[in-house]
Amino acid sequence: MTEMSISEARKALTTMTDEMSARSPAVAITRRGKPVLAVMNWDLYEAIVETLEVMADDGMMDALRASLREVAKGRTVPADKVAKDLGL
Repeated sequence: MTEMSISEARKALTTMTDEMSARSPAVAITRRGKPVLAVMNWDLYEAIVETLEVMADDGMMDALRASLREVAKGRTVPADKVAKDLGL
């Protein structure tokens, strides 16, 4: 993660969106050398929020764990069969 001071961030804010994905998906904004804020591209933010929502949902986590157990046992379906069954 890239770091910059608050004063640097203030100067760079208007161009930060263009540079964000090229340098890093997130920038740590520091005050007196310690991180105090994170600025990140929207896609990363949405991915984090979605992950937190899934992790907070007991039913979804139970389903995920069950799915992982099925995969570990080799109980999978080939992608082409799934696509055919879904009419894709």
